Amino acid sequence: MNVLEVLDNLWKSSGFSMIAASWQNMLMILVACFMLYLAIVKKFEPLLLVCISFGMLLSNLPLSGLYNPTLFADGKVPGLGQIAAQGGLIDLLYLGVKLNIYPSLIFLGIGAMTDFGPMLARVSSMFLGATAQLGVYAAFMFAILLGFAPTEAASIGIIGGADGPTAIFLTSKLAPHLLAPIALAAYSYMALIPMIQPPIMRALTTKKQRETKMEQLREVSKTEKIIFPIVCTIFVLLILPSVAPLLGMLMLGNLFRECGVVDRLSDTAQNALMNIVTIFLGTSVGATAVGYDPITQTGFLSLATIKIVGLGLAAFAISTVGGVLGGRVMYRLSGGKVNPLIGSAGVSAVPMAARVSQIEGQRANPGNFLLMHAMGPNVSGVIGSAIAAGFLLAVFGG
Repeated sequence: MNVLEVLDNLWKSSGFSMIAASWQNMLMILVACFMLYLAIVKKFEPLLLVCISFGMLLSNLPLSGLYNPTLFADGKVPGLGQIAAQGGLIDLLYLGVKLNIYPSLIFLGIGAMTDFGPMLARVSSMFLGATAQLGVYAAFMFAILLGFAPTEAASIGIIGGADGPTAIFLTSKLAPHLLAPIALAAYSYMALIPMIQPPIMRALTTKKQRETKMEQLREVSKTEKIIFPIVCTIFVLLILPSVAPLLGMLMLGNLFRECGVVDRLSDTAQNALMNIVTIFLGTSVGATAVGYDPITQTGFLSLATIKIVGLGLAAFAISTVGGVLGGRVMYRLSGGKVNPLIGSAGVSAVPMAARVSQIEGQRANPGNFLLMHAMGPNVSGVIGSAIAAGFLLAVFGG
């Protein structure tokens, strides 16, 4: 074997020889780099977006062998033996997505980090968590009109709840073949909340409304905080038992936080466990965005994906609209004492949406401190999106 043959073999065994073979993969690499820019330079939810975009980068580099869409074709879940023989590292991690392990553990961590006090202090904020689910049902109807099956439309609509774990949970049960684009759209829009929500918030409110200062919330007792997750679990799961994995873990995590006798468990759920699962979930979800797979001759860039991404954006925007309009209703009913900006926090993205309400409120009035007021609708949105998923699963899950 001469030097030229050695060089030729090296070239053919490298990714450089194949990187130009698919423009779809090259485009997804550019998208991944842009998302890394948003995460690192613009600081758009870097804990989430860095993992997603780097997973996307890894799976679109040829010959890496980390993720193989063939193993998950048609929504099937391969066994460990099959992955060991044919798959890569991310194939193994992706099982946590397909089997709904990661969404439930994420909800456990969210519960441990969440203070339901602001919601209990102003129970009316649950109304905003409900109105902010408007996009879920609007996107469902739009998806039906675009030709999606009811189970697919329900999975697409839940993107409007701005809750990635819930979107994964519902889609894996109703439309597993759409899990990749729906999960990626849900998490991407969650990370892009600082770009999407503010224009809608400013368009639907007056400067006077945005300047509204809100009174300090009442203090919620420790007993109330301990009783709430227990009562909520019993009541909701008796009505919608299908949502037990999500809501049950959410309330268990919150009970860890509030009961005061399992501080080590609460700390683990909030920090170590949450960080580990975020890495696994974000990387494996991002890796599903393969531009083109030559074996299945399918890819992320398809007409169906474009429709899902568009519908997801519409769902998210309409949910924001619903929340802000609900805030305007409360502004009117309260005689101008409720700032309607907190309504946009009724989507489930905690605490991102609440922070956006705080920023917009201070932009209108530097003396505004809306964060704790916005946390009420925000945490009620978590419960609301889980209930919406449970309802859709009960209706379309057969």
